[in-house]
This record gives sequence, C-alpha cells and structure tokens, in this order.
Amino acid sequence: MDVAARKHLPTVRLRRLAYQLRGMRSDAGLTREDAAEKTHMNSATLWRIETGKVRPQKRTVLALLDLYGVRDQQQRTEMLDLLKDSTQLGWLQAYEEVLSDEYSAYISFEAEARSVRNYEPLFVPGLLQTEEYARAVTAGVLPECSESDVAHRVEARMRRQESIGKDAPLKLWAIIDEGVIHRQVGGVDVMRGQLRHLADMTKQPHITLQVLPYEVGAHAGMHGAFALMDFPDPYDPELVYIENRVNAMFLESPSEIASYSSLFEYLRAAAVDPAGSVRMIKKSIERMDEKGR
Repeated sequence: MDVAARKHLPTVRLRRLAYQLRGMRSDAGLTREDAAEKTHMNSATLWRIETGKVRPQKRTVLALLDLYGVRDQQQRTEMLDLLKDSTQLGWLQAYEEVLSDEYSAYISFEAEARSVRNYEPLFVPGLLQTEEYARAVTAGVLPECSESDVAHRVEARMRRQESIGKDAPLKLWAIIDEGVIHRQVGGVDVMRGQLRHLADMTKQPHITLQVLPYEVGAHAGMHGAFALMDFPDPYDPELVYIENRVNAMFLESPSEIASYSSLFEYLRAAAVDPAGSVRMIKKSIERMDEKGR
C-alpha cells in the first residue's frame, strides 16, 4: 500500500495540537464559525483540525495562532513542533504494510500513555503475550495471512512490549476472562509457557493482572474487549480503543470515557484479586503438567 494512500489517523502529538488549538480559540472568545470566517476557512475543515481528523498545513496553524493573539515565540514554536512531529510513527513505519491504520494509531498512543486499563475476554493481552503465543493466536485468528505477514505482526507485537520495559514503564492493569487461561492456544507447551510468563510478569510493580471467573456469570464486559488509556500530559485527554475483526474505533468524549471507566471498575470488583488470580494461573499450569505425565 502506498503510504500516501493510507487514510489519516490521529497520533498523540496531532491530538495534542488539536486540543490546544481548541483551547486557544475558546480563550480568544471565538466560536468555530467566527474563526473559520476570519481565516477564510471552511467551518467543517476547522472542525476536523480541532478534532485531530486532519493534519493542518503550517500556514493554517500560523494563521490561527495570529487570530488567537498568540504572540509568545516559545509557545508558537512548541505548536509548530507538535505539527512537525505529528506524523512520526518511528519503528511502526516498517510494519505499516501489515498493520491496520487503527492498530498502528493505537500502538502510537500506547507508547506514550501513562497507564492502560485493558479488558480481554478471549486473549492474553498483547503486552503480556509470549512470542510463541502471539504467533499461534495471530495465525489462528487470521488464517488468510501469509507466514511472512504473521511473522511481521508478531515482530510488531514484541516491539510494543518495549513500553512496559522502559525506565518509566507503562502501568498496565489487565483483566482477562477465565477462559483465556484454559484455552490451549498453540498447544500445551506454548500455553504452559504463556501462563508461566503471565505469572512472572505480575511480579513487576507496574503490572496488575486479574482473572474474571466463570461463576460471575453474565456481566457487562461481555460486549467485548477494550483498552482505556491516560497520558502524562494534561493536554492529552483519556482515550478508549475498541476493535473487532473488521473495524476499530477510538472514543474520547467525556461520557464515553466515564462509561468505560465505570465498566472497568465493575469488572475489577467482580474479578478475583491479583494474588488469587496468580494462584488460578498456577493451578492451570499444574493441570497441564499432570496431563502431560
């Protein structure tokens, strides 16, 4: 796929630029229609800029800064730096042939997030997968993918995990359904290795894992997986990511964030506590060991 033909999706910096431009317009006492008229811009175009849907040209940002009375040179430089960096995806560029636009955008957000609250009813969370499990689950879920595409997707997933191993690591709170620890993805050996890896990862202070047991019965999380991210910069509002086989979306309105935050709190309360969850994982390993004897 030609890079130029890929549809635009927000990056962390572009979203921050949009947020700050909205704030500057509000501080200037202008409506979106006022600003569009004074800069001879279509109102719909300004809306797309202010919501991070499109990357504005440099002259557009400068015109808006002039209109909003932003004269401080450092502030103007910071805004232009955000614009300049808004398309950078770093190592992701090597994988954009096999990764969807939405997933690439999610990885870029995750890499800069302060924390992620992730609920997964079917899979081990990507940040906690072993390479063998990731390969087996990718090949199983996407049987149409070539071996080469599967390999590239697995490589990208392993690179994602750098965010929980850096000096200031991402804080991860993951909740998985009990079925995740029983489904033998890749066979007994692969799954045993994956479960041992899960138990080991929970020893790290920035990683918390809970298992939602079968006995909970029907629950609000049955609608599907989601990830709720927050960021260290106050100009980066929280973000929810949800996906299925053919589609994915980002949610960021206050009501949507509040809804998913409440849902995660419900699931956290219903799940087994972290220590008990590790015991469940270890019991699952023991059962596999007994069957192998």
